[in-house]
Amino acid sequence: MKRKLMFTVLAASLSSVAFAGQNNVGTCGWGSKVFEGQSGIAPQVLAATTNGTFGNQTFGVTSGTSGCTQDGTVSSSWKMAMFLDGNMNKLARDMSVGQGEALESLAALIGVEESQKAAFYQLTKANFSHIFSSDAVTAEQVRLGLKDVLAADEAFASYATKV
Repeated sequence: MKRKLMFTVLAASLSSVAFAGQNNVGTCGWGSKVFEGQSGIAPQVLAATTNGTFGNQTFGVTSGTSGCTQDGTVSSSWKMAMFLDGNMNKLARDMSVGQGEALESLAALIGVEESQKAAFYQLTKANFSHIFSSDAVTAEQVRLGLKDVLAADEAFASYATKV
């Protein structure tokens, strides 16, 4: 009986942590609200612990309360992070000229429609200096730069959430 209880508590704790999303805590639940705007390990752990201990994030998602919505989307940027980590140099070269295999792969990864690919390539070329803002840019900075560029363009704003 104790093993089942321990397993249930462990599974609930892990699921609340996995539910946390890209910013590690998410944007809903009491923990997210109490520790909103704070960064670092301690606030993240306390926010996740608050959400997990009281189960309010799960309740919030199912009831649409505590800053949660019922129509939210679970997302992860791990594919994009892995792609960028492994293709930074190729992608920089391709974006600088507006064509290439790495740029085509990026378009496929974020689901750019075939009819919009040429415009996507030109958009990334035109904003190359924003996306690759320095020689020492990190993959995360490239991802955020690309996300900014896409969000600012009316035709590609819907793709920004996929980056």
